[in-house]
Amino acid sequence: MTAHDERDLVRQVEGHLLLAAAREEGRTAAARLGSRLGWLTESQRQDVERQFEAEYLALARRSWGRTAERAEELRQAYEARYRALRGRLLACCVLGCALLAAAVLVLSAAAW
Repeated sequence: MTAHDERDLVRQVEGHLLLAAAREEGRTAAARLGSRLGWLTESQRQDVERQFEAEYLALARRSWGRTAERAEELRQAYEARYRALRGRLLACCVLGCALLAAAVLVLSAAAW
């Protein structure tokens, strides 16, 4: 198994755990809502809880999607900024080396 395969496996496991936790949160919230609706029949309450849980999970997935999109936007922005800074640093280093070489040439010519 390569390092890439291991990272993919870890991501999959994390995804499954996150989904399981969201489902459990949805079930818990749905049960709390259902318990407050005492006038519903048992089948109506179960239907409301199922629908609530489904909506809760859909909301969580949309939220995760927005978070992932924003993370990608930030990653791209930071990478662009890093490349620009790295380019500027390289230009400064090249300029510094050129100035140093010129100074050495001037000093060695003056010594002759």
